[in-house]
Amino acid sequence: MRTTGKRPRTTALLATLTVLLCAPLAQAEDSAGRLLGAKTSEHPTWFKESFLEIAEDVDEATAAGRHLILYMELNGCPYCYKMVEENFKHGPHRDFIRTHFDVIALNIKGDREVAITPDTRLPEKALAEFYRVETTPTLIFLDATNTPVAKIGGYRNPEDLKRILDYVNARAYTEQSLADYLRSHREQGRYQLRAHPQIREIADLSAIEGPLAILFEDTACSACDALHDGHLADPEVREALAAFTLVRLDAGAETPIIAPDGTATTARALARDLDILYRPTLVLFDQGQERTRIDNMLYHYHFIGMLEYVGAGHYQDHADPFDYIDAKTAALLAAGEDVKISDE
Repeated sequence: MRTTGKRPRTTALLATLTVLLCAPLAQAEDSAGRLLGAKTSEHPTWFKESFLEIAEDVDEATAAGRHLILYMELNGCPYCYKMVEENFKHGPHRDFIRTHFDVIALNIKGDREVAITPDTRLPEKALAEFYRVETTPTLIFLDATNTPVAKIGGYRNPEDLKRILDYVNARAYTEQSLADYLRSHREQGRYQLRAHPQIREIADLSAIEGPLAILFEDTACSACDALHDGHLADPEVREALAAFTLVRLDAGAETPIIAPDGTATTARALARDLDILYRPTLVLFDQGQERTRIDNMLYHYHFIGMLEYVGAGHYQDHADPFDYIDAKTAALLAAGEDVKISDE
């Protein structure tokens, strides 16, 4: 595992889902273990039927006063299913997306050739590396020059997605970063930070020994109640969290703290320095280094796996969280146990 302290990439999720979705086929005759929860949604009819000449697609979108979205997905991905169903097909902002954006769906394990520019042609399955896609789904927003101006990984609820759509549609990217825009456009006062029996009040994070989990919330968080009522109330999650010192920081507050690297800072500044875009985000450290983070909605199985990856020290033997989750899943299936990757 990387020891630079920088946020590790989790591109292995892409390979993991492919391996897991194929596993039951390989084990069909002699294994009772089943992978449950894989889902695939049909795209809306208004998604663009593209010849995959992206520069031309950008020109067409620009001429119509729109931006182009590259929607990166994977067959069977339950988070992709949720994104399509709750945002693109039936979401409250569906018509806004149709009016202001062209959307092209790309399968990051597909074989179609994509011309990103006239001189750069790649198969779909090479796009994850080109665009540094870390999870599915990923939305990449392109401006009139075919340059990515925003990128989000993982499922976003309609309210959170709308803020990102507004940022791109208003061309606010010409004046400020997405992180700064989201901070200035969050509705304060809608959420009150909740107590949790495992949260500790510690100002000097550099003095903590063993795994450290920093939970970033703020009073504008639209998904924090769901986290507390769901994962954080779950006995299995609490057991996995017991390996950590859990500290909660208000990402909008000027509370003085000492960062894990010993730097004097504030909760707000640390959130900015770590480029925290999503609330709630759980950043997992060990030995003073960030090992991974949970910065999008995850179902129970993957959430537990991320905690185990750091809390049980699996990062020492596995390149990234989903490499560990892949190995764990393969072992469970081989032992005849069912694995449920979706909670819905």
